[in-house]
Amino acid sequence: MVILSVDYGRVRTGIAVCDENEVLASPVAVIKEVRQEVLAEKITALCAEKKAQAIVLGLPKNMDGSEGESAQNVRAFADILRKTSGLPLTLQDERGTTVTAHNYLNRTNTRGQKRKAVVDSVAAVIILEDYLRYRRNGV
Repeated sequence: MVILSVDYGRVRTGIAVCDENEVLASPVAVIKEVRQEVLAEKITALCAEKKAQAIVLGLPKNMDGSEGESAQNVRAFADILRKTSGLPLTLQDERGTTVTAHNYLNRTNTRGQKRKAVVDSVAAVIILEDYLRYRRNGV
């Protein structure tokens, strides 16, 4: 099944997608949009383009597992995205994904504007990889 992953941000939102065998997760885009309804429409269009059958949305929990304001914002956006897309949507714990994305970009020596342009889509890849690992192994 093709699954589209979303790393939601107030300004930039990273998008990734996996192949139909759920093996390879790849970055797709970074969408710059602050209006949630418009962002949901853009993500829905990408779902149609990529033939996605489900969406995984990163849930930014605190390191102790609690949920703060950012998590509540994501939950509110999840409701909008579910209604707009009509696709099944799963919330995936995204603790540490941005740090991991920055570590990957450090290893590839990606700096400056190029780094800013891709870090959110790399985080979306990591969210998707974590979700695919969970689907395969239940962990």
